[in-house]
Amino acid sequence: MTNESLMIAVDFDGTIVDDNYPKIGKPKLFAFETLKKLQEKGHRLILWTVRSGKALDEAVDFCKKNGITFYAINRSYPEEEYDDKYSRKVNADLFIDDRNIGGLVEWGEIYIKLIGEKKPIKKQTKKAKKSWLSFLKE
Repeated sequence: MTNESLMIAVDFDGTIVDDNYPKIGKPKLFAFETLKKLQEKGHRLILWTVRSGKALDEAVDFCKKNGITFYAINRSYPEEEYDDKYSRKVNADLFIDDRNIGGLVEWGEIYIKLIGEKKPIKKQTKKAKKSWLSFLKE
């Protein structure tokens, strides 16, 4: 991975979260950890999604609640004015999308490739679920 700052376009449904459109799916393993680390390293993230209106607002709010505020949303830079006579494709160095040939690479692998470190460790929540075996002991 290079030390230069990259512009990275990231899809939402099926990429950051499981695809459950128009609802918001469960976050993909290591997605938010990887996105946060990319931002810490100085990379600019663009949310590049087919969502619009209320569904887009919900996705943006969900990401904010999970610690990610995007540099731009469905545009190459924040001040860009959308004009439908031009392509909606954003100007980015990399695209992370579940519609890639071969599908979405796992976020742990994306983390290793782009950040150059071992996979992040998923933090345990305080409400650990009991395994089904624990009921046998009761």
